[in-house]
Amino acid sequence: MAQITIYINNDLESKVKEIASSLDTSISKYIATIIEKNINNNWNPKVKKLAGSWSDFPTIEEIRKESADDVKRETF
Repeated sequence: MAQITIYINNDLESKVKEIASSLDTSISKYIATIIEKNINNNWNPKVKKLAGSWSDFPTIEEIRKESADDVKRETF
């Protein structure tokens, strides 16, 4: 497994230690999990290319002007 050295300020280090401890995990595992989530959260380039390709898709203003009143909530 690879090792990486990073430099962070003392406040951030304290917060990371606190969170990792509260999750009952190591600092290394906690940081690796955050990096993994961010890397895997990217859209496929083919999907990104589709953005804006629907010419008849309504604008947010058009969607909002058609909104109706909320349905009355049930009381328990």
